[in-house]
Amino acid sequence: MKRELITCIIIIILIVILNTVTQGYNKESAEEISSQLQELKEVVLLKIEEKETKKNEMDILKEITENWEERHEKLAYFIEHDELEKVETELQYVKANLEVQEYKESMQNIENSIFILNHIKEKFTLQIKNIF
Repeated sequence: MKRELITCIIIIILIVILNTVTQGYNKESAEEISSQLQELKEVVLLKIEEKETKKNEMDILKEITENWEERHEKLAYFIEHDELEKVETELQYVKANLEVQEYKESMQNIENSIFILNHIKEKFTLQIKNIF
């Protein structure tokens, strides 16, 4: 009886520790990519208003894509692949719209990407409402 109880306690402690580590990485990834998308959004907004920008939107998008590809591999271990594919799809839409200079459309895709990242961050956080 004691042996089973100790085993259960150890398993629960391991689950909590691993969940804390994965949540931290998930949160860090979502926040970093969201902040990069916000920066891209500001540059695209300046393009819509036909103002000069110091940064090129395609360079920022390239950084975002590289960052996403680097983090995607690790996130795929503990996040649903459908959620990750939604972000990738939106990033591809952003890229396609920026290439043809459809800045208003790309703004919508950037907003969708940020929303999905925030949703992923909230969905995979250990909370009572997420357990039940």
